Amino acid sequence: MLIDDEELALPYSEFPWFKAATIEQVMNVMRPTADHLYWPELDVDLSVESIRNPERFPLRAKGNLQPCYSSEPPPEVR
Repeated sequence: MLIDDEELALPYSEFPWFKAATIEQVMNVMRPTADHLYWPELDVDLSVESIRNPERFPLRAKGNLQPCYSSEPPPEVR
């Protein structure tokens, strides 16, 4: 990714949200502030600093999504 004149990498191991994304989703990025990037179709917010130094930001979502379904009917709502 090119941010101003700086080229930064977004490896899947550090940024798993992009692994299943389409090129169009990845390319649809907004920059609300100088140090903030937002991918609206993926609902991903990242600081530029977290891309530069991902090891400083150990709290990150896991890329192993599980299906949300059950053979049981939903509970009754009263």
